[in-house]
Amino acid sequence: MEENVYAEQVEVNIKIECEKAIDEQLEIMEQYTNVHRENLDAPREVREIRCLNVLYPRLFRKIEESDLVIGRLDALPIGFGCVTSIGGVGHYCNFNKLDQFKDSLTDEAKRQRVEKLREYWEIHDTRSIFFKETLTGTTLGKFVDNRYPAIITARLSGMYLDYNKLIDLGIPGLRKEINHYKTKIQDEKSLILYHAFEEVLNLLIKTIDYHIHLATEEQKRNDKRRQEMGIVIETLNNIKKDKPKTFMEGVQLSWLYSLLSSVVNYGRMDDYLGELLVKDLEIGRITENKAKEMIKSLFKLIEARKTTVNGRVVIGGRGRRNPEIADIFCKLAIQAVKENKDTEPQFTLRIYEGMNDKIYNAALDSIGEGTTYPVLYNDDINIPAVMKSMKKDEKTAQHYVPFGCGEFVLSGMSVGTPNTCLNLLKILNISLNAGIDPWDGLDKSGEIQLLSYDQMETFEDVFHQYKRLLDYYIDRTAQSQAFSYKVMNQECSFLFTSLLTKDCLGRGRSLLDGGVRYLGGTNETYGNINAADSLSAIKKVVFEDRKYSLKEVLKAMNHNFKGYEDLRNKLLDAPKYGNDEDYVDSIAVELHEYVCSGVSNAAQKVGLDSYLVVMINNQVNTEWGRGTSASADGRLTGMYMSNGNNPQSGADKNGPTAMLNSLAKLRADIHAGSVQNIKFSKGMFNNKREVIKALFKTYFANGGPQLMVSVVGREELEEAYRHPERYPNLLVRVGGFSARFVNLDRDVQEEVLARTLND
Repeated sequence: MEENVYAEQVEVNIKIECEKAIDEQLEIMEQYTNVHRENLDAPREVREIRCLNVLYPRLFRKIEESDLVIGRLDALPIGFGCVTSIGGVGHYCNFNKLDQFKDSLTDEAKRQRVEKLREYWEIHDTRSIFFKETLTGTTLGKFVDNRYPAIITARLSGMYLDYNKLIDLGIPGLRKEINHYKTKIQDEKSLILYHAFEEVLNLLIKTIDYHIHLATEEQKRNDKRRQEMGIVIETLNNIKKDKPKTFMEGVQLSWLYSLLSSVVNYGRMDDYLGELLVKDLEIGRITENKAKEMIKSLFKLIEARKTTVNGRVVIGGRGRRNPEIADIFCKLAIQAVKENKDTEPQFTLRIYEGMNDKIYNAALDSIGEGTTYPVLYNDDINIPAVMKSMKKDEKTAQHYVPFGCGEFVLSGMSVGTPNTCLNLLKILNISLNAGIDPWDGLDKSGEIQLLSYDQMETFEDVFHQYKRLLDYYIDRTAQSQAFSYKVMNQECSFLFTSLLTKDCLGRGRSLLDGGVRYLGGTNETYGNINAADSLSAIKKVVFEDRKYSLKEVLKAMNHNFKGYEDLRNKLLDAPKYGNDEDYVDSIAVELHEYVCSGVSNAAQKVGLDSYLVVMINNQVNTEWGRGTSASADGRLTGMYMSNGNNPQSGADKNGPTAMLNSLAKLRADIHAGSVQNIKFSKGMFNNKREVIKALFKTYFANGGPQLMVSVVGREELEEAYRHPERYPNLLVRVGGFSARFVNLDRDVQEEVLARTLND
């Protein structure tokens, strides 16, 4: 396969083309490259802020007619960022997009200019530097190359800024705090960072001034927008000189800062904006309807970034400063999501015993309309789980937030980016074949001495060998996770993010240079349940029933079961996870605990505060399934794997209660997030609401940490599959993200269709 197949993530949303003309885009990329080259020997903070001044505010787009909140931003193939869904990582070059840019040019001189840029960034692109040191021939590949058992990358996903601090202090307060630490900490390294932080605020003010200009131009262009843009101009002028005092000021400051930071998750919005909202409502500055329209506008701006698996907005939960006030924002935000009916933001409600029932019921009403939002997270399970897995006190753990597809970090105080992934099913198949991957015949044992099938005489032998190979891949990925931070820190300081992350200011150190309070990482695991089902089938068919030998099972698997239909049926008939059967669920639990413990124990070895498993999905279950050979659970070569820790699609046959009981058996206190999908017909969910609520209550009481609910008719999905042009806006929950069904790849659509529909 070509390397360009392995994008950082599949874009199931259509990206908006850059607003700037081609010549201007090329000019900006050349200027950025020249500034980077001229400052190679300068401190990385100096190089970074000078490069950022090339991009901003120049890359901001014009205001659109529907915008009440303003701030739209383009990303070029070369620039600065945190994640590949928005540009790239650190000082980046997105080579695929740069090649596409070159292909769009007809002038040979300009094409040569692009080629020179490519040559420079092949050496200096942050991820390329990382990959050159870490990739191997057969064991570690780039995200998401499905030929490999483990994939790695360098990125800074999931950063949540300390938005409470931003709102409480504003620009003047942040400047005052920087000056305070400048006089307190006098070492040269810290002083360089503090000066760069001052320049960050100067760039923020320059960006605000640019938007004042855009709003003024919008007033001139559209007389109907004079009043609305007048409010925007007043808002922007106010946040330049004082901390936010109105809801609009809080929204506008936090949004523009987010864009400049390149972060793609937006924190506990009800907590940092709730007080400003309620004050405005109390004095009559705005009505609830006007506030809702402003929230809708903000959410439309999040949707426009098209980050696919990110764009998290979190509401509800324990640990908020004033829950009653925050719930006013929650109510309006749920209404905004229900009316917008978009795939982003990844709107998330943290629920808990004793919460406001009106908020919970409003959330279920929104889900019942087919929005797929909000996603539900159970604080009563997740807070104790974070306390145990991350070894934090309760007050700190209350600030857990999911990002991306569901990984946990501590808002404003930790790094937890998933720069490593494991394909547990592929590793099992390699283990069963003494180190050879049946997919391509290559040795992927990592030089671990493995037994052949005829040397494994018991099920315990099979499981033990699998664990040995898992140990190897866990150690390799842990080393790569730590090294990714070293490389990123070597190249950049992530200044905007560092300024609003505890304890960078107080320590005088940038994010990955000892500044962040808790430096953690996460390892995404896929094929978990298929591996458990496969082990269950081998145990049942080979070692208990003795219907077939392990040799026969492997031969059938490696022939994709062609001519072995009876054997495959025996494997399919073996107990499957998702039916509340302890026979297979106990294997899933043992595998879950082994992998989670192994990953967690690796943290100390590589110098991280935490390193934890996440069982989430950004459709990698399908992408990696395409490169995984047939498995002992009866799954065919190339077929999708199970979604997160859910049953393989269609394997759960005993109803939703049994499925949720199986899910609840996997401990939540030894990892950093998992996703649970469940699908209901509209009739079932909306006409039997009390039954649904009782089902959810039991699941959450039994230890369920999270639930993502799709409410959609079977016929509607099937019609959308056959006639996509008729269903352009049908939303479905894929894994840890939502998407318009018609934008998904066909095999991803088929995986969604195959999931059990509870009706």
